[in-house]
Amino acid sequence: MNRSADVLLADGATVHIRPIRPDDADAIVALHSRFSERTRYLRYFSPYPRIPPRDLERFVTVDHHDREALVAELGDRLIAVGRYERLGPQAEEAEVAFVVEDAHQGRGIGSVLLEHLAAAAAEAGITRFVAEVLPQNATMLRVFADSGYQVRREYADGVVHLEFAISPTPESERVRVAREHRSEARSIARLLTPRGVAVYGASRTGRGIGAALLRHLVSGGFTGPVYPVHPSASTVAGLAAYRSAVELPGPVDLAVVAVPAAAAPAVVADAAAAGVHGLVVVSAGFAESGADGAAVQRELLRAVRGHGMRLVGPNCLGVANPRVGLNATLSPRLPPAGRVGLFSQSGVVGVALLAEAERRGLGLSAFVSAGNRADVSGNDLLQYWEDDPGTDVVLLYLETFGNPRKFARLARRIGRVKPIVAVASLVRPSRLDPVSVSALFAHSGVIRVDTVDELFDVAVLLARSPLPAGDRVAVVTNAAPMGALTAAACRRWGLAIADGYPRDVGPLDDTSGFRDALVAALADPAVDALVVACSPPLPGAQATDGAQLAELIDTVAASADKPIVATVLAGPPPASVATYRWVEEAARALGRVAAYARWRRSPIGRVPDLSDVDENAAARARSVAELLSAYRVPLVPSCIVDNEDAAVAAAEAYGYPVAVKAAPERVRHRYDLGAVRLDVGSGDQVRRVYHDLAARFGPTVLVQPMVAPGVSCVVEVLQDPVFGPVVGFGPGGVVDELLGDRAWRAAPLTDRDAQALVAAPRAAPLLSGHRGAEPVDTAALADLLVRVGALAYDQPRVHRLVLNPVLARPDGYAVLHADVEFGAPVPRPDTGPRRLSGL
Repeated sequence: MNRSADVLLADGATVHIRPIRPDDADAIVALHSRFSERTRYLRYFSPYPRIPPRDLERFVTVDHHDREALVAELGDRLIAVGRYERLGPQAEEAEVAFVVEDAHQGRGIGSVLLEHLAAAAAEAGITRFVAEVLPQNATMLRVFADSGYQVRREYADGVVHLEFAISPTPESERVRVAREHRSEARSIARLLTPRGVAVYGASRTGRGIGAALLRHLVSGGFTGPVYPVHPSASTVAGLAAYRSAVELPGPVDLAVVAVPAAAAPAVVADAAAAGVHGLVVVSAGFAESGADGAAVQRELLRAVRGHGMRLVGPNCLGVANPRVGLNATLSPRLPPAGRVGLFSQSGVVGVALLAEAERRGLGLSAFVSAGNRADVSGNDLLQYWEDDPGTDVVLLYLETFGNPRKFARLARRIGRVKPIVAVASLVRPSRLDPVSVSALFAHSGVIRVDTVDELFDVAVLLARSPLPAGDRVAVVTNAAPMGALTAAACRRWGLAIADGYPRDVGPLDDTSGFRDALVAALADPAVDALVVACSPPLPGAQATDGAQLAELIDTVAASADKPIVATVLAGPPPASVATYRWVEEAARALGRVAAYARWRRSPIGRVPDLSDVDENAAARARSVAELLSAYRVPLVPSCIVDNEDAAVAAAEAYGYPVAVKAAPERVRHRYDLGAVRLDVGSGDQVRRVYHDLAARFGPTVLVQPMVAPGVSCVVEVLQDPVFGPVVGFGPGGVVDELLGDRAWRAAPLTDRDAQALVAAPRAAPLLSGHRGAEPVDTAALADLLVRVGALAYDQPRVHRLVLNPVLARPDGYAVLHADVEFGAPVPRPDTGPRRLSGL
């Protein structure tokens, strides 16, 4: 494991964790000199005013196995150090201790060091930590108590003795994830609600992107001060300019940067000296421009994080928070303040998204364009919006996933309380078909749409209406053909038309009948949502004008507790309900929202605790049989042979009868081609079958014990570039080859995920007693999927695993064949101790 990492602290700032080096001696002495007398006493149990040379050499010289020390680095200073030391050769216990500079205590550095020390110790075969803490050191005792580990405490000889196992537990994982969430949310909050903003790169002439950013910040009505920073000008755009951010008269949390890429490092240093929390780098010339630009971007990120700051961009549109008038973007206008959070990876698309949100009257709580996404990502924004009381709906435009496993985890959690709608125009395509991709998004709590228009179609409905309680829809119209079109569109998107609908109220000569129909539909307990579809009046007809109609719909909607969507083809649209140009758009948006609401109503489930799994044995496995055995998945034995004598020997070893099959994978399961021979009962039959198969399919055959028949299924695992590890399940044999009837879920699987996956394929009735057959043991199949899902999640070197066929039977299942593709371990930045990902 790489023991160097950038980490977010409790206040949202960053710090760099790395192993100690012998050349850190002077920095350790300097750190020690900054400790208060109390801090020295609590750490060393004595005044310890200076470090003797012998102790100093021991402190900075470790073997990174039996003895490890990690330092926390901020800029060019060390601000904390933590260490463990094994208690004797080959011992499984180690003593752990750490100390944090007084000025940085209370920021969560101790808990971060403990996480990283535990991970390093586990690599060295250490299983338990012990520590001795003075009773008056309440802060350190709290670090251990709040770690999530099961800590045993004893008091003796004036010292509190602590002991705990360091292997991850559900509670320690919960604590880690909760701390990650709070720190990431806090870091984004400080970017979006800054006390002041500094602008680098605004010219005195008023031209260029820097000047545009400054204008937008001033004209947007930002509630805090805006300061131009310019190396020579005394005023910029009528504002007093400062040569350095250090000279600014007030605190600044955000720096907006529009200088050439080569000048960015100097800006970072200047902003850091002024205590800036984060930078929005709009400038181009970084990774998007090629290898040289990518190197410049890496240096930029290293400098930003080295000073404890966060970075949006580079090459981005900027950030905005209409609630405080913050428009640090290249867009001159923002939508009004509202309750929708919007993230766009692309700056160009971001401009269009802002314009469309304004056109539709969709108010925003915040907007972030990440550009090259060197640091701040969509996952960070999800963490922030989860707790933000001013955000009800999250919209995402995504091109890549930096950490797909984390995205799926966050979406599953956040989607339970706030809808997430995503346009995923992915640069790295999924290995799955589009239908499976949409299904995986849906089962991760994300409403996946195909276009920007659909994104806002769904967003407007979510922002203006409650979620439907079910799929039953009432259609009220003034024209029978339009009602029929609406009903057909609703059915295509998975909605059921309630009894008695569509209801045609006829020409709208007055509003009473129309109003009564709307009120009756909303009051009907058998209706979950209302679709209003109004066509224009015929020429010369005496009909209610469009403005009256819109006002009536708004009046009825004011007291509605069910979603309403409307298509009004004449006159102004209603102001308070989601309105669409045509009924297909209305039905599509409502169908997507109803499917999301159905997912949200479904039980969450839990990831089963597989106590019989041996992850270490799986990590050492060299064959698919060893791999599956470690996860307690039985594999029917088989033997591949290339002559008749070997085939007979294998059959006799297994015991008759046996199955003999052509060995090539492309035909191994093809009963229809004669490549599979069952119930071969003697040596003579084995010889005859061997010769027949060898003549038709080649000299290698596979010999296997006979098992009871069952329904043929396929289980597959993939490491997908979009979703991370995924598990697929579907029918086997000809059905699989012709229809590709495979359903997918992201790993790890909960018990509910596994049950739903078994039932998801269109051919699932084959498992439940189709045409009088005895139902198979679907609980056993679900257990198999849970185990395979755990394998996919735990073993990043497993790039692909296929179990084919799996024979599902009333008494369980049999895995007849399995193939595995090992590869370089897929990075898993969302597991282990907390760390920020990057380039």
